[in-house]
Amino acid sequence: MQGTEIIIVVVVIGVLIFGAKKIPELAKTFGKAKGEFEKGRIEGEKELNDFKGKIDNPVNDKKSKSD
Repeated sequence: MQGTEIIIVVVVIGVLIFGAKKIPELAKTFGKAKGEFEKGRIEGEKELNDFKGKIDNPVNDKKSKSD
């Protein structure tokens, strides 16, 4: 089977299992979930980069305490 044939089979099975009326609702839910996943991934990468930056460039606490 080629990629296109597999997609068609999956769609037909989905219609048989869920019914034609539920497919758009499922697609919408999947899209929202994917968006939330991407937001979380981006936020996690930002926090990781911030953490790495703090490790690479430690702040000198001795200077701020003597002021």
